[in-house]
Amino acid sequence: MKRSERGAWPYLFLTPAIVLFTLFLAVPIGYTVWLAMRRTKVSGLGLGRGARKEVFVGFDNFSAALSDPELWHGWLRVLGYGALVLVVMLGLALLFALLLDSARVRLARFSRIAIFLPYAVPGVAATLLWGFLYLPSLSPIRDVLDIDFLGASTVTYSMANVAVWGGTGFNMLVLYTTLRAIPRDLYEAARLDGASELQIALRVKIPILTPAIILTTVFSIIATIQVFTEPTTLRPLTNTISSTWSPLMKVYRDAFVTGDLYSAAATSIVIAAISLVLSFGFLRVVRNHAFGES
Repeated sequence: MKRSERGAWPYLFLTPAIVLFTLFLAVPIGYTVWLAMRRTKVSGLGLGRGARKEVFVGFDNFSAALSDPELWHGWLRVLGYGALVLVVMLGLALLFALLLDSARVRLARFSRIAIFLPYAVPGVAATLLWGFLYLPSLSPIRDVLDIDFLGASTVTYSMANVAVWGGTGFNMLVLYTTLRAIPRDLYEAARLDGASELQIALRVKIPILTPAIILTTVFSIIATIQVFTEPTTLRPLTNTISSTWSPLMKVYRDAFVTGDLYSAAATSIVIAAISLVLSFGFLRVVRNHAFGES
């Protein structure tokens, strides 16, 4: 086989991935950017042929999106929601992973499946399940706790509960898999030095888990920024969730309710940019501690 033929094989194997990437990622992103820089111009009453024209407006749609108070109010709600979800979900995931990795744990296989199982439930189904439990007329919980779970002051916590219930299992599995890859000799050496199980968890396991914790945190930040299913599914059950409760809900409203695809495209790009800044900013802050980089 000639050297030129050998050099062509890697590109041949990469072709399906390149085609899929181009069709389903690069082209949609390019089309979104193209839409974000255009707008429909209406002449006269907007009736008749040629009354509506698509014109280039540059960065006007981005400027309008950045100056829209509804978008920033949505970001504030999502930040509060995200702070609650990240702390509780990742804290529980770490706790469960450490407990399942303990030498004294019982029914470990059943516990792993039970904790992971909610992740396998589709988000819409899980939100509907919890939504019916939140409704005063259907919920058995209301017989015990006199709390309006869909009230203005509690609905954020109710949505966070759905996210924590569904996401803890996945993050637990990532952390637990990392723990199982740690050589058992490290634990035995710590026990010989007189370390208790709690000390082993705090001084041996968690430091080794730091890169995995950071990985799950980045994934969780991205998922939290993109929150859409929970508020959209719970919205018909309560009047405390607006159509712009989260940034993605605003994009959906602009695109499919008001029909303004151009503003929706610009807002979606702004959301993507903020997501990248938050995710890479977090990595920038913690990478020296986690990965030994400066």
